[in-house]
Amino acid sequence: MSSTKYDVIVLGSGPGGYVAAIRAAQLGLKTAVVEAAELGGICLNWGCIPTKALIKSAQVFEYIHHAEDYGIKVKDAEVDFTAMVKRSRDVAGGMSKGIQFLLKKNKIDQLLGWGKVQPGKKIEVADSEGKKTVYAADHIIIATGGRARELPAVKIDNEKIIGYRKAMVLEKKPEKMVVVGSGAIGVEFAYVYSSIGTEVTIVEFMDRIVPNEDEEVSKTLEKIYKKNGLKIMTSTEVTAVDTKGKGCKVTVKDKKGAETVIECDVVLSAVGVVSNVENIGLEDVGILVERGKIKTDEYYRTNMPGYYAIGDVTTGPALAHVASAEGIICVEKIANHHPEPLDYNNIPGCTYCIPEISSVGYTEAKAKEAGYEVKVGKFPFSASGKASAAGAKDGFVKLIFDAKYGELLGAHMIGANVTEMIAEIVAIRKLETTGMDLIKTVHPHPTMSEAIMEAAAQAYGEVIHL
Repeated sequence: MSSTKYDVIVLGSGPGGYVAAIRAAQLGLKTAVVEAAELGGICLNWGCIPTKALIKSAQVFEYIHHAEDYGIKVKDAEVDFTAMVKRSRDVAGGMSKGIQFLLKKNKIDQLLGWGKVQPGKKIEVADSEGKKTVYAADHIIIATGGRARELPAVKIDNEKIIGYRKAMVLEKKPEKMVVVGSGAIGVEFAYVYSSIGTEVTIVEFMDRIVPNEDEEVSKTLEKIYKKNGLKIMTSTEVTAVDTKGKGCKVTVKDKKGAETVIECDVVLSAVGVVSNVENIGLEDVGILVERGKIKTDEYYRTNMPGYYAIGDVTTGPALAHVASAEGIICVEKIANHHPEPLDYNNIPGCTYCIPEISSVGYTEAKAKEAGYEVKVGKFPFSASGKASAAGAKDGFVKLIFDAKYGELLGAHMIGANVTEMIAEIVAIRKLETTGMDLIKTVHPHPTMSEAIMEAAAQAYGEVIHL
């Protein structure tokens, strides 16, 4: 056993783990991070960051294809798929090195290897050669994240049936791809590959794509995707994938029971994530797991004193910014501060397909189900000067207000750069700003964000530009 005793040891260095560690160090706690792979976890290395690099490359290629719309002529542009993938990996590598710098700057020890929690507030770390060292801490935070979920009929083999990790590093661009699932991961990869020339079919079990979003957002994205040549099959499930032979034969069944076989080069399984709760010692310590998630209270304390859990291993949304917020709250409570518990009804969600999607709070349907009488305001980007100048007139901003008190219950956006606009709504809701306050808040012109003010005005019958 190591003679070094820590105040806090964090198991996992993703956006929950490394943020928790840095905040703990800032608060004067002697801290270490245990990591078996790359610093920064899935988000920085195989998720949030490298996917955005691929999306940007695809968007640049799409710009080139439409260059004449902007008065520019470009000849003979083509995708260098290998270079596109390399750029994405280089971006991820740079971010991971940045995390290493931040940990060193904050004097956080890096314990490299596979970590397993043990009774008595200890953690065992096995390095790459199998050598095991046990470390002790007053507080152990579990932040081991998640991995791709698999369907029984779509077992990932990383050759013909792939998950998101393999989708980022394919050796060559597939001619045909079937994407199973149309959440954020599914529609983002569908955009990337369709934009560079792959024939993409999206298969979604629910009755619409991006099914967690407002129904109008779903319909708009589906319309745009179909216009751009993507094939979309909703209310459809994959019943079998035959990988014998050169490609794949995907058998799908619609809600009426009719079966269709789709031929493709590769199948991307994008049906969500599951928590990494196996083989990390939870049973040995007696930490309670329910339905594959570690059970915690509002300050991320497990049922065992001195052990905590944050991020994708808990019941909250599997989002990087949620994990980071949970990590900060967790360590501030450990340090005897008085943090406010996280409001999970005010968590923004962003999908980085083109056009982008962002949302927070209630959808219109959910607000009505909750018993609210609502005012709904909607402003299309086709009426926005900035959107017209940018050649990005698709989409809209939709706001849902409580008709009685003016509370902003939810916001739903689809369009260019809307992921950069949603934080305004989160702040408005946090500060309990009313619809009338929002209307009277001067927004700069011309900007995409004007659409927020205009949507609020439309809800109250005061819109100017419609």
